[in-house]
Amino acid sequence: MAERPDTRSPGEIPRARIDELEQKKRSYDPAKLFAEKERIAARGRIRQFMFGSLDGLLVPLGVVSGVAGGTANSHIVVVAGVAEAFAGALSMGAGEYLSSKSEAQVQQAAIRDEEEEIAVIPDVERYEIELLFEREGLSPDDARIVAEKVATSKRSWTNTMIEKELGLPAELPESHLGDSLAMGASYLAASVVPLAPYLFLPVRSAFVLSVVLTIAVLVLIGAVKGRLARMGVVRSALEVVAVGAASAAGGFLLGTVVPHLIGR
Repeated sequence: MAERPDTRSPGEIPRARIDELEQKKRSYDPAKLFAEKERIAARGRIRQFMFGSLDGLLVPLGVVSGVAGGTANSHIVVVAGVAEAFAGALSMGAGEYLSSKSEAQVQQAAIRDEEEEIAVIPDVERYEIELLFEREGLSPDDARIVAEKVATSKRSWTNTMIEKELGLPAELPESHLGDSLAMGASYLAASVVPLAPYLFLPVRSAFVLSVVLTIAVLVLIGAVKGRLARMGVVRSALEVVAVGAASAAGGFLLGTVVPHLIGR
């Protein structure tokens, strides 16, 4: 895992961002501090959105393109695409739910171990806090003082060890249904894009429009990601399109070459 730099100097921060922060200072509301976690958590679903939407674009595109290559009947293409879209959405949603729940269960076990260590061997755990703060740049004396202060609150002590030693959030999500629904819904919504042209156009024309629409939506997804991540929108869009195009090309080649090989 790449280490985060200690700090950024004002000269490294874009002027627009500095102006935004100055405005925040002028209209600062302490109540917003405790809403920040919920705001970031909501944006944290970008993973489910990206994963679900990219798969929802590219997998159905590969399926309908492969079927379209072997038939001129748009009805067959649509049936294959719809079946894949619903099956894929259910599979992605279920997979996200089970994987997130399993991950959380493993993390909860690690947190319980940490809580037991604090209860049984507090001296060792207090010393570990000192080491963790020293690693972040505090002097040994300052790290010792901070460790003593943190250890006066059981909650702060536990949260500090969870976040700094285990690298986990102190509060794990209790329900994973939201992530599962976000993943499945993103997949299903995105799958409409490569499939829709086959509802209205002949197969050959629909194939071209399906590819064009998919690329356009990839650009849009990349732009949204770039905006949320505060990175170059064009760079982010090109990155998503490049990855998506490579994946789609690989799937299309397998879908066209493999049947010929098997047919032989």
